[in-house]
Amino acid sequence: MKILSIIFLLLIAALQYPLWLGKGGWLQVRALQQEIDQQRTANALLKARNDALAAEVADLKSGLEAVEERARAELGMVKKDELFFQFQAHQESAAKN
Repeated sequence: MKILSIIFLLLIAALQYPLWLGKGGWLQVRALQQEIDQQRTANALLKARNDALAAEVADLKSGLEAVEERARAELGMVKKDELFFQFQAHQESAAKN
C-alpha cells in the first residue's frame, strides 16, 4: 500500500510538471503577460506621440497661424514692416576681472 501511494504521488508530480514548468505553463504565461504589459505601455506612449503629431499636421494644413508661428519660432522670420529686437545677456563676470 505504501508503494502504491508513492507511485500515485510520483504520477501526480509528473502531471503537475507541464502545468508549472512546461511549454505554456504558469511561469511562461506570467512572463509573457509581463511582456504584454510593457508593450502596451510603450504603445500608449507612441499613440500619444502620434496623436500629437496628427493634431499638429491638421493644424498646419488648416490654418496659416500655425505656419506663421513655426516660421517665427524656428526660422526667426518677421513680417513686413515689423521690427525685431534681440537682446543678449550682459556678461558681468568678464567686466569684474
